[in-house]
Amino acid sequence: MRVGRTPWLSSLSRFPFSYAPLPTDESEHIDIAMEDKKKAKELEAGLGDDAGVTVHVSEKDVDTAAQVGFNIDTLDPAEAERVRKKIDRHILPLMMVLYWVQFMVRTTLGNSAILGIQQSNHLTTNQYNWLGTIFYISYLVFELPQNLALQRFKVGKWMSINIFVWAVALCAHAACHSFGALFALRFILGMCEGSITAGFMIVTSMFYTRQEASVRVGYWFLMNGTAQIVSGFLSFGALHIHTPSFEPWQWYMIITGTITLIVAASYWVWFPDSPTTARFLTPRERAVAIERIKVNQTGVENKKFKREQLIEALTDPKTWLFALFSALDNIPNSLTNQRSIIVKSFGFNVLQTALLGCVDGIVEIVTIWTGVTLVSKWKNSRAYVAVIYFIPNIAGTIMINTIPWENKIGLLFSIWLTGVGTTGFVLSLGWVTAVTAGHTKRVTVQGIMLIGYCVGNSAGPFMWQEKYKPRNHVPWIIIGVCYVICPLILLVIRYMLAAENKRRDAEGPDDSYEDVYIDVVLEDGTTVTRKVDKAFLDLTDIQNRDYRYVL
Repeated sequence: MRVGRTPWLSSLSRFPFSYAPLPTDESEHIDIAMEDKKKAKELEAGLGDDAGVTVHVSEKDVDTAAQVGFNIDTLDPAEAERVRKKIDRHILPLMMVLYWVQFMVRTTLGNSAILGIQQSNHLTTNQYNWLGTIFYISYLVFELPQNLALQRFKVGKWMSINIFVWAVALCAHAACHSFGALFALRFILGMCEGSITAGFMIVTSMFYTRQEASVRVGYWFLMNGTAQIVSGFLSFGALHIHTPSFEPWQWYMIITGTITLIVAASYWVWFPDSPTTARFLTPRERAVAIERIKVNQTGVENKKFKREQLIEALTDPKTWLFALFSALDNIPNSLTNQRSIIVKSFGFNVLQTALLGCVDGIVEIVTIWTGVTLVSKWKNSRAYVAVIYFIPNIAGTIMINTIPWENKIGLLFSIWLTGVGTTGFVLSLGWVTAVTAGHTKRVTVQGIMLIGYCVGNSAGPFMWQEKYKPRNHVPWIIIGVCYVICPLILLVIRYMLAAENKRRDAEGPDDSYEDVYIDVVLEDGTTVTRKVDKAFLDLTDIQNRDYRYVL
């Protein structure tokens, strides 16, 4: 089969592979370095249309699944379903627990506000806001390095190291008595947390099909709601701890830090790095797990950094649209650290405020679960479902700006309504992973999107100025504008991707990568040649014209 010249030679010309006609009695094997494009074109021109052509690529340039050589002829649906359930049982509980811990840690500042941290550390309103901001500035600075580290190192082990450092920093909060000490520790927390969501997005794409991934992202993200419920009860319990040397907020930090240390140890022992090495799967089950995700056309992972994929990520319009959506959608996330203060200002006491925080968690759990369930039942509906869930948010911001201040219950319900739209961000996390192929490109795009997340979270706290209290009209108007723009961005992304799918449908099948081989040295020293399926060539979504975007 003749290899198409344009996509293969132009997109992958930097790779050290050889280009040769299939061996026959009349021809001899000819190796050509692809860096010399002129010679490659001359060779191709000299081959007849019926001549067979093979492309030999470096083992490091293809997906890890191709390198280890897992192969299965026919995938039995029943066996695939059994393996998928086994994967769910082993990694979903760990992911859900960690995401619960992550959100609990992120909201320790907000919950500590009603437990006395501001008074003990003599914090002004501006200093308190800076403690919320520095977390996300640190997250932003380290997000791309964290993503590149997740590509370079074993995902599970790298995450567990970050969780451990994170836990130690959290426990150390209890020893703080100044703004400077808290500032430094919040910086460390942000640095470490940058590995968690990015790592989860990578692992989810390794183990699940694109349709399954959206639901799984929803499952681990809804643990944010569980964290709000548990945090509410923890802070309620901490208020009842009376010791001469430790204040309630310090006990709260120690308790949450200890829980995080336990999770760090669990991840080091049990969390897998890849389906190719997962210890809970048998060799046969690993092969099935890899074959299951072949439909994604994205492979498992590739440890080699590819400059051309980085450039493609930076020049792909959808990268920046997802980043803009992420930034605007997370400006309202500053409510995480303000919610308790706002609810208390309605006239509720400290104990009531702590318990009312549990309702926020229930709202988030219900809305995320229903949202991802709708997406799983309604094909290509991610953007539409997200738009629907932004409507209550817009209504909530209008209500909180117009309801009389004396109507405390109405104001409280307005705040709960603004929690419904979290579903939109959850769906966007699964969506950006599902429409990006090429491992270097994927980690780059995910990193840029999470940088947008940090920008929004860093800017948000500065809306909440003393001069705007108690109604906070200006912050709520800004939040309302963000909630109007975000669904429009998602609809633009959907339109672009749907149009590209139509263009590719009109092109016909792409056979440019049908005969690609790698030479692998086995443990006994024998060299074997393996054909590599297109799904495991580590192609980007733009290089692979057979790739179709999910909507």
